[in-house]
Amino acid sequence: MLNVENKVITITGASSGIGEATAKLLAANGAKVVLGARRTDKLEQIVKEIRTSGGTAEFKVVDVTDRQDMKAFIHFAKDKFDRVDVIFNNAGVMPLSLLNALKVDEWDKMINVNIHGVLNGIAAVLPIMEAQGGGQIINTASIAAHQVGPTSAVYSATKYAVWAISDGLRQESKNIRVTIISPGVVETELGSDITDESTKGFLKELRKTALKPEAIANAVLYAVSQPDDVDVNEIVVRPTASAF
Repeated sequence: MLNVENKVITITGASSGIGEATAKLLAANGAKVVLGARRTDKLEQIVKEIRTSGGTAEFKVVDVTDRQDMKAFIHFAKDKFDRVDVIFNNAGVMPLSLLNALKVDEWDKMINVNIHGVLNGIAAVLPIMEAQGGGQIINTASIAAHQVGPTSAVYSATKYAVWAISDGLRQESKNIRVTIISPGVVETELGSDITDESTKGFLKELRKTALKPEAIANAVLYAVSQPDDVDVNEIVVRPTASAF
């Protein structure tokens, strides 16, 4: 039996891609999932699909860059189900560009969503998990946390920050499991906000060997389903054909 049934699992960035696939897979394995993102229509549709398939799901619109909004999202889940067993901090953006393009507003956006969003999730859920004696915090990093290339300097910096924050939290925690998921190239909306035309072409080329979001969902399921005394700290998932 997987150690997933009846766990209350909150997921940000849940309106598409990895978040959507993970919500559906965890719900299919008996978890009670609470989806968070900014697009109400998408969240409503995914929750409807999960419920139609016999799963348990709720949603709440959330802006992960807003600390109070993130706290309200987590407390919404706790109010519904009395506890929060897992948070999957999955929201992220990736407007890649060369540094000399000086797209400073896009740098700020990546820092706010990719770093502050994760920290806000941790701040919201950590007191609850400590009070209930356990839980699991899963953060989406990237292979970009392990290697840097042209156009990815700021994005890689944000994902390395996620890696560092996660490992520091792991070392500080006795009863809370901490997992980093580092995906390679995946077929998602990530990168849809790239404004640099040459970078768009580079990403399009990389996506010729991209993984499906379900591959990352399976990694999350694996980490969540381990016995409570087993902490899977990082999973790197790349396409077999990819050099990145």
